[in-house]
Amino acid sequence: MTSNNRQTSNNSNANRSPVNGQQARTCQFKMVLLGESAVGKSSLVLRFVRGQFHEYQESTIGAAFLTQTVSVDDTTVKLELWDTAGQERYHSLAPMYYRGAQAAIVVYDITNADTFSRAKVWVKELQRQAAPNIVIALAGNKADLAAKRQIEVVDAQTYADENGLIFMETSAKTAMNVNDIFMAIAKKLPKNQDSSSGRTGNNGPSITVDRPGNSRATGSDGGCCAGTK
Repeated sequence: MTSNNRQTSNNSNANRSPVNGQQARTCQFKMVLLGESAVGKSSLVLRFVRGQFHEYQESTIGAAFLTQTVSVDDTTVKLELWDTAGQERYHSLAPMYYRGAQAAIVVYDITNADTFSRAKVWVKELQRQAAPNIVIALAGNKADLAAKRQIEVVDAQTYADENGLIFMETSAKTAMNVNDIFMAIAKKLPKNQDSSSGRTGNNGPSITVDRPGNSRATGSDGGCCAGTK
């Protein structure tokens, strides 16, 4: 369904809360995933958007774009997800994707200490160069491989607390905490203005959490909804 620039009687039912008949707000936010190659960024996005996991995931080239829509109280939150490549040769492109983002997930592999060190570098870069009010989450992925862990939960949690980050260990393979970390971010994003008349930023479909789809958006300008920067 395409968004309209004004509300009409024909679409009012679709934009009303089923509880109290009030107009439901719609907000759109840009979110970027950062981290080293093979930490599982693409797998997390795929699990969140499509409910799928592939044991062997091809490396992302440049960045991949998908959308997902979630409900937070009386607000519909559309997340524009930019899954960036982790290979060193693509690092210089990262600012193109986190510029203007309202949220970021920095991912590391709990079985690889080097990826945690690099995650700290990404966090520092976001704190220095991204939007000042960006919501940052730290995801310790591959929790299903806990027997091989090199990074203890307490160490990652302490670092997250010191830097004001959302933190969860996740597993794209088992789906552990995958929806939870995205929802935790969605709940922290500002939703104080109605953006139902704002630009959508892409022509691709939104894919709801409870009905995973299999469509990929093919283009976006990375725009955010009205009232967010």
